[in-house]
Amino acid sequence: MIHYKTKEEIELIRKSALLLSAALAEVAKALKPGMSTLDVDAVADRFIVENGAVPSFKNYKGFPNACCISVNEEVVHGIPNKYVLKDGDILTVDVGVYMNGFHADSAYTFGIGNVAENIRRLMGATKASLYKGIEKAIVGNRVGDISYAIQEYTEKERGYGVVRELVGHGLGRNLHEDPQVPNYGKRGSGPVMKEGLVIAIEPMINLRSKDVEYLEDGWTVATRDKSPSVHFEHTVAVGKGRADVLSSFTEIEKAEKNNPELNSNY
Repeated sequence: MIHYKTKEEIELIRKSALLLSAALAEVAKALKPGMSTLDVDAVADRFIVENGAVPSFKNYKGFPNACCISVNEEVVHGIPNKYVLKDGDILTVDVGVYMNGFHADSAYTFGIGNVAENIRRLMGATKASLYKGIEKAIVGNRVGDISYAIQEYTEKERGYGVVRELVGHGLGRNLHEDPQVPNYGKRGSGPVMKEGLVIAIEPMINLRSKDVEYLEDGWTVATRDKSPSVHFEHTVAVGKGRADVLSSFTEIEKAEKNNPELNSNY
């Protein structure tokens, strides 16, 4: 069942989403080689709690941390650990925030130092595909229109692999709600989008094959061929004529550009 939100509820989700965006900006300020992914998780966890919210992922179905941090060939759901970031790594920080009764969800992939050109192109294409999907999140369109826009750009035009096993989703009072929002599919398929629908759009795009595997920890999903994977995500309210992006990359991108340890050239 799809739970449609009132205008007032959407504004509460926006507050959660903007706090989440601010937490990711704090991560962008702090990131550098030599940090462990546990160190990165602590930055976001502390910021969220100090600002009166709860990390949505922490203890969700037993997940132990505030952030899912996925490095290089890891696609999603990486558990923060003692892995030390080094020059050339990419990492996705995926975070949820629960505040005022509502969840928000967003993810951003960062490049540490001298990231290879082909990986930087993947980062740029994945971020661009997110916005191509968002352009379709308007009243009267179908969910499949979002899916098609992402797949057409990344897979058909750029030759990358679009992950099938993991998809975007509705959210609100629950972290995961209907409908599912795949990053692949046919135009004109899926539920018709109506005003009040809030969704997480989150392309997960692999450099080569679409195929993934689950690692022994029971959470981490990685590319089967060990090629890099990139993930960007926004919380979005479906709008009349134009989507309303509730989360924001503005401060994240500013911090990314101002951090000499990060590569924002993609």
